[in-house]
Amino acid sequence: MNMRIVRWVAFIGVLSLMLLAYAQEKSHVTAAQVENAIREVEKLAQKQIQENALPGLAIAVVFQDKVVYAKGFGVRDVNTKAPVDADTVFQLASVSKSVGSTVVAELVGEGKITWDSKLSTLDPAFAMFDPWVTREITIRDMYAHRSGLPEHAGDLLEEFGFSRAEILHRLRYQHPDSSFRSHYAYTNFGLTEAAAAAAKAYELDWEEAAKQKLYTPLGMASTSSRYADFVARTNKALGHVRVDGKWVQKFKRDPDAQSPAGGVSSSVNDLAKWMRLQLANGKFDGKQLVDEKALAETHHPHMLTGFSPFTGLPGFYGLGWNVSYDQEGRLHLSHSGAFALGAATHVNLVPGEQLGIVVLTNGYPLGIAEALGTTFLDTALYGKPTQDWLVLFKQRFSNPAAIGTVPGFDYSKSPASPSPALKNSAYLGSYRNDFFGEISIVEKEGGLAIIQGPKNKTFPMNHYDRDTFTYETEDENAVGRSGITFTIGPDGKATQVLVENLNVRGEGAFKRVLAEK
Repeated sequence: MNMRIVRWVAFIGVLSLMLLAYAQEKSHVTAAQVENAIREVEKLAQKQIQENALPGLAIAVVFQDKVVYAKGFGVRDVNTKAPVDADTVFQLASVSKSVGSTVVAELVGEGKITWDSKLSTLDPAFAMFDPWVTREITIRDMYAHRSGLPEHAGDLLEEFGFSRAEILHRLRYQHPDSSFRSHYAYTNFGLTEAAAAAAKAYELDWEEAAKQKLYTPLGMASTSSRYADFVARTNKALGHVRVDGKWVQKFKRDPDAQSPAGGVSSSVNDLAKWMRLQLANGKFDGKQLVDEKALAETHHPHMLTGFSPFTGLPGFYGLGWNVSYDQEGRLHLSHSGAFALGAATHVNLVPGEQLGIVVLTNGYPLGIAEALGTTFLDTALYGKPTQDWLVLFKQRFSNPAAIGTVPGFDYSKSPASPSPALKNSAYLGSYRNDFFGEISIVEKEGGLAIIQGPKNKTFPMNHYDRDTFTYETEDENAVGRSGITFTIGPDGKATQVLVENLNVRGEGAFKRVLAEK
């Protein structure tokens, strides 16, 4: 062997021993430090409720395989004023991904599948735009968000009212945003396909697999992946949004179509059991419930997501987890969840310290859940917060792009000299494309309206300028007022319509459906 290589190998060996010695000598977080951090985060949580920053929230802390704190604050519903407690069930939104990857790890541990099982084998009916990607894509690829699908691909199909099966089928028409396995792009329905395919290998639907393989063995009696179960709970926190400066309970969010990615509901008491399992490498009360190796895969970095603006250190996505390392080299596992219709959640674990926190809230996402979780861990690890996390996270979440909402053209300003529209008859008719299917332009109360999706959602249209109209978007991905622009053919009738809020990835153009002769 080349002597230079020998010296290099020897150096690596010595360095490894030094790092191991450092890790062994490094002092760990003490119970007193955790108790101090709990006191601080409790004061901060109470202050948020007193200042009406949120209707309600709940927090649980796990340390050294014990639940050392679990408490609720505020109200489940501003109308009933029913209080939140540690058993109150919240919708988890995207924290469901971390819970769901635990379910898949259990399925992997049983041996019928691996993280690298191909979806073309598990679910032959599923297809991507590129046939080669269809053949090669795996559970791991989808869980690491490296499929090439654009960010949030399929979310608008859910809003249209399509079923899970229809949405997953229509992903074959979604043009890729990057080459396969080259970039990170967060996709609820890519991950949903992987989870459903994993469960299918065991002849289970996803919801039943989650119940059988995780919730029941862990004793998570208040946890479900079915929206109907959440609705049926007596002790549940309803989603709230701000209207004229006040919190109101206005919307319902049914996430069943993307259940593996956003459909879990649970309490902090139940999630504390799950955090104990995570921190104990798949064990719970001394029993190995999830294969240690399969679970460890979820904690490994798989795709680079960016760099911390505070430390410059890289961040990664694992399998259903955000994976990062602090300046002391400690692994951090975290995930947040958000429904614009009224939920914001956060979980953050430090496995090397056997420490974790979960924060659940029932208000529009403002960064408070993340700020409480990060403040707690900073205080436990360093004795005090390293930043004013409430201010920083609130600033970040004030940017609509932070929660996936990207506004388009500002139609609140009227054009300087608008041209009149053509007669209604020029625009009436059905239009379609492969991805969204069919939409219709109809007359309604003397004006025009657009009808979208299998549930025939109808939205009034307002004239803006010549062949451009607007309508008010709604639901989870609402962007306010959006444009609808027609292309007029030689016969004076529209041949195509472009719906702006559906065109984020180029799928918003619909061609007129010609009547059969």
